[in-house]
Amino acid sequence: MAEQEFVYHVPVLLKESVDGLNIGQGGCYVDVTFGGGGHSREILSRLDAEGHLYSFDQDADAEKNAEGFDAERFTFVRGNFRFLKNFLKYHGVEQIDGLLADLGVSSHHFDDSERGFSFRFDGMLDMRMNQRAGRTAADVVNTYEEKQLADVFYLYGELRQSRQIAAAVVKARRAKPVATIGDFLEVVKPFFRNEREKKELAKVFQALRIEVNHEMDALRDMLRGATEMLKPGGRLVVITYHSLEDRMVKNLMKTGNVEGKEEKDFFGKVNAPFRLVNRQVIMPSEEEMVKNPRSRSAKLRIAEKN
Repeated sequence: MAEQEFVYHVPVLLKESVDGLNIGQGGCYVDVTFGGGGHSREILSRLDAEGHLYSFDQDADAEKNAEGFDAERFTFVRGNFRFLKNFLKYHGVEQIDGLLADLGVSSHHFDDSERGFSFRFDGMLDMRMNQRAGRTAADVVNTYEEKQLADVFYLYGELRQSRQIAAAVVKARRAKPVATIGDFLEVVKPFFRNEREKKELAKVFQALRIEVNHEMDALRDMLRGATEMLKPGGRLVVITYHSLEDRMVKNLMKTGNVEGKEEKDFFGKVNAPFRLVNRQVIMPSEEEMVKNPRSRSAKLRIAEKN
């Protein structure tokens, strides 16, 4: 099992994040990003027979990693974490003691050429987390209007050349559909200098992935659900990897909403449902960043429900 997890995904900030949950042995906890099961396994190791863990993932490969987990204390939920509240209610859960979210894309997805997440391999331009439903990245690049594409590249990839890239994609697809990673790279690579090519391509692929999987909407819904489901004293623990998601998490923890709008009482005190446990964001150690390069952009934030 441990070998399978290593191949699938190496958990980031494992000890720091699970410590942040401040686990009570008989409590009810949620891991909304099961992946290879690393964080879930560590949480379960700290629960007794009365405790229970619900882990979410919409990916079929992740579900296979849940085989062999203790069914008495563990429930795997094959679904999008944006429906957190509904799924927990279905399982009879009214409140939880803590929730952990590792928002990074699994290394397994980047290493699987058939999933289309990485520009390192050729293959179909897919990028769906849930391959049972939804439009693919190829659908996006071949059907979106030029302005829609430009907005995706600018908002989710923060690319200054978003309009030019969108125009080039639209021009290319008139000749033939942009169906594969190779087709797409042929269109976008000319916009980037060699020394920055990998970083810029990563931004382009990030933008498409976010759009395909509605990641910002899903995160917004999950954070709202977590706020409602957490008990007073319950912990919200989130690992982010890019500025868009980190801003939403930071805003929610400070103000109670992802927009960051402060609501104050009569005396001018901010009505926030959380208190920050770590005032400064927690970053991976130098040792972890060397062992697991994927962790380099990770930021851990922890808050406690008032």
